[in-house]
Amino acid sequence: MVRIGAHVDQDDPLAHATARDAEVVQFFLGDPQGWKGPVLPASADALKASAVDVYVHAPYVINVATANNRIRIPSRKLLAGQLEAAASIGAKGLIVHGGHVGKDDDPQVGFDNWRKVFERLESPIPVLIENTAGGGNAMARRLESVARLWEALDGFDVGFCLDTCHAHAGGEELAEVVDRVKAITGRIDLIHCNDSRDTFDSGADRHANLGKGQIDPELILGVCRAAGAPIVVETPADGQAADIAFLREHL
Repeated sequence: MVRIGAHVDQDDPLAHATARDAEVVQFFLGDPQGWKGPVLPASADALKASAVDVYVHAPYVINVATANNRIRIPSRKLLAGQLEAAASIGAKGLIVHGGHVGKDDDPQVGFDNWRKVFERLESPIPVLIENTAGGGNAMARRLESVARLWEALDGFDVGFCLDTCHAHAGGEELAEVVDRVKAITGRIDLIHCNDSRDTFDSGADRHANLGKGQIDPELILGVCRAAGAPIVVETPADGQAADIAFLREHL
């Protein structure tokens, strides 16, 4: 059986894992909307020694694809710091969004900028690039863009995180999406298992608890079964324990 858990608050991840009966926790190391360096949880040593698998989500502000130097350069620095901190607490991977370029920019600039990251970056744990829900010039919304990104990253050991809400809202049908992703990336390292508050191809990144949104739960279960990867629910906190129990019952 795959290991299942949740995105939790960083104040005490182990306590949140216990409350949800989670085998996996994901959390931020600081403000997800800020540029300050990572902050380790007070329980970092206990977390590292525990049987709970840890993943860290990089701040949303990181955009290493952009042509804007004032964003790209700090993004690279922040990504490197997040990787080092996540490795220090035994994280199995660092999840980062694919980012985007400006509406008037050639998307190839973004793919090339991603390659430069891995040419210069020490990566003590896997970087897991996550598909995103919106944006016209996003690097990882549509699978054709993901294919161009992976072509640019050929030769580097890069992981992939598949978010079910993002795929649905981003305009990718969930039926057989695992096969289509693996045909491009060769791997899926983590599933972000989320229902969507919004309709197909809406571009809106708004998560719902399983069975409470716009996605047929059987489609979500099908993705989880096919991927065979660890699962993290990033759903509203009050329903996370029920979401984990639902997945354990039906997978």
